Amino acid sequence: MSRLRHPRTRYFLLCVNYFFYGETVTDYFFTLVQREEPLRILSKYHRFISFTLYLIGFCMFVLSLVKKHYRLQFYMFGWTHVTLLVVVTQSHLVIHNLFEGMIWFIVPISCVICNDIMAYMFGFFFGRTPLIKLSPKKTWEGFIGGFFATVVFGLLLSYVMSGYRCFVCPVEYNNDTNSFTVDCEPSDLFRLQEYNIPGVIQSVIGWKTVQMYPFQIHSIALSTFASLIGPFGGFFASGFKRAFKIKDFANTIPGHGGIMDRFDCQYLMATFVNVYIASFIRGPNPSKLIQQFLTLRPDQQLHIFNTLRSHLIDKGMLTSTTEDE
Repeated sequence: MSRLRHPRTRYFLLCVNYFFYGETVTDYFFTLVQREEPLRILSKYHRFISFTLYLIGFCMFVLSLVKKHYRLQFYMFGWTHVTLLVVVTQSHLVIHNLFEGMIWFIVPISCVICNDIMAYMFGFFFGRTPLIKLSPKKTWEGFIGGFFATVVFGLLLSYVMSGYRCFVCPVEYNNDTNSFTVDCEPSDLFRLQEYNIPGVIQSVIGWKTVQMYPFQIHSIALSTFASLIGPFGGFFASGFKRAFKIKDFANTIPGHGGIMDRFDCQYLMATFVNVYIASFIRGPNPSKLIQQFLTLRPDQQLHIFNTLRSHLIDKGMLTSTTEDE
């Protein structure tokens, strides 16, 4: 923690936060940014300003180098960048997940917590076989039991939360009310659909179909990652602490160490959720495209309009009569 109290470290922390969260504000609140001239300028030159701020810090570091302390100073410089990469980048991804809807934050984080608890319970009552040397108390029985319990928990939690708009709707800026809203028409991902049950399972449970939210299927992927890959974040943290012969990263939470000790698996989970949304969930956003379209020059807007009209006519969605009119 002492490194984060150093003035130069705080400066780099400020620079990184300005870069990441400036990008987020521009991306999600484009209309609001374009309405204010100062914000519009900061948005337009955001990356250049961010890089300039970093260069100032870099030059300050070089100018502050002192003979006989080079090794320590470069050691601190390297650790500062690694810490910022791990902490700020991951927290930025958490914020991105929140903007997609509270469900993309609550379900993953709950799955990690559930897996941690259930793995401990199964390991406590049934554990016999050691899992990994880095954590002698971890067992295969706890690892496997936690996996199945977490998948079931994820399915149930997803079913409950998918029925509430406040959890499934993304955060958007409403121009009419000049405020942020979390209200929308739920996408197909959060509407009950009927699925056929495989014949093998039908013979066991006696059901031919089942009604589920499509998000519940995605929750299986989230639960699986939280159970099988998420714990490796904890193993990594354990190995790291053993390498430096420390028990905890900090003493922020009495008896439980620091924030990193409690959230070592959550950071890895946040990255997976963000990548999963970008790869399998998120598609083109029409409202954002329209917002960007309205900021173009009139001649650019006209060119796009003509191109789009020609495309729709070729697709048969518009007639030549419509074109003439």
